[in-house]
Amino acid sequence: MSDNKEDKKQIRVWCDGCYDMVHFGHANSLRQAKALGGVLIVGVHTDEEISKHKGPPVFTQEERYKMVRAIKWVDQVVEGAPYVTTLETLDKYQCDFCVHGDDITVTADGIDTYHLVKEAGRYREVNRTAGVSTTDLVGRMLLLTREHFKRGDKEYTVALEHSSNLGTDSTARSPYTGCSQFLPTTQKIIQFSNGLSPKPTDKVVYVAGAFDLFHVGHLDFLEAAHAHGDFLIVGLHTDLEVNRYKGSNYPIMNLHERVLSVLACKYVHEVVIGAPYSVTAELMDHFRVEVVCHGVTPIALDADGSDPYKVPKQRGCFKVLNSGNSMTTEDIVQRIIRHRLEFEERNSRKEKKEIAQMKSIQKEHIKQNGNCDFKAYSG
Repeated sequence: MSDNKEDKKQIRVWCDGCYDMVHFGHANSLRQAKALGGVLIVGVHTDEEISKHKGPPVFTQEERYKMVRAIKWVDQVVEGAPYVTTLETLDKYQCDFCVHGDDITVTADGIDTYHLVKEAGRYREVNRTAGVSTTDLVGRMLLLTREHFKRGDKEYTVALEHSSNLGTDSTARSPYTGCSQFLPTTQKIIQFSNGLSPKPTDKVVYVAGAFDLFHVGHLDFLEAAHAHGDFLIVGLHTDLEVNRYKGSNYPIMNLHERVLSVLACKYVHEVVIGAPYSVTAELMDHFRVEVVCHGVTPIALDADGSDPYKVPKQRGCFKVLNSGNSMTTEDIVQRIIRHRLEFEERNSRKEKKEIAQMKSIQKEHIKQNGNCDFKAYSG
């Protein structure tokens, strides 16, 4: 048994991608890849390469490098990784094989970016996370509706309305740019969780917020909060609470999606799902919280007009942290809106390439096996 563990420790796994708007789908793919070996090396493409093959990324390459480094399963990030994965790249970083999700990734010329490692038998596949994609998140922002979070018996229905040429929902024409419903499970939360409790000697730090469209602003704040103690707990507000104090169509990601996004961060130890907006004495006593932190952004009052941080302020344990990063979720949404036509064109081009790739696969299958039992992709 110990020999098998030792063998696994020696296995070096390679993943690469754009990792734009680094969401829990990316994190889940990397979690699965890490489970196949002992060391996970992640290559991240440049803005130039992504623009050439897919269209403009939402996050800059520096933001994407930083976000991927903060995912708890990642051991090393390779900046500016080539868009087509080569055997030379695997050998350079001493990786045994490459891992990718079961979706199609092609170059601007329609070539499978993993064809070289597939032919060499150094490719493994993991399940793509249903219910989320960068394309889907971009679509939610452009829709400017509140249909992506529901209440009551519709609570788990995510982004099922059609969204024109963006094709972001389960009725979209492409099965890859299209996005099926995200169904949260306890198993998924367990997979993302550290499963650790604070030790009696640990100094527990608590922060709360929406943490919507998890980005480098959130990341820098959580790193700063983590530095104030040993065990960081993040309280996530409900969708309706976030909408109360932020308005418009916020949150873009629903509570269950935000939970996984935050849990994937290496600075976070635990998440309170649907935390009360006001930090109560009961909450602080239950988790033995010694420090409560908030960023420099304005603090909205609770629904009854009270200060949500009244209790930690009275206890003398409230800290305002300046992480040095002023990015907000609203900034990300504005990026999308400013470049709406570019992103719509990007998604349209991506879908066309996927259709061409599927037709190519269909022709090859018919050539080798005849037309039996092959479901043609009709578009």
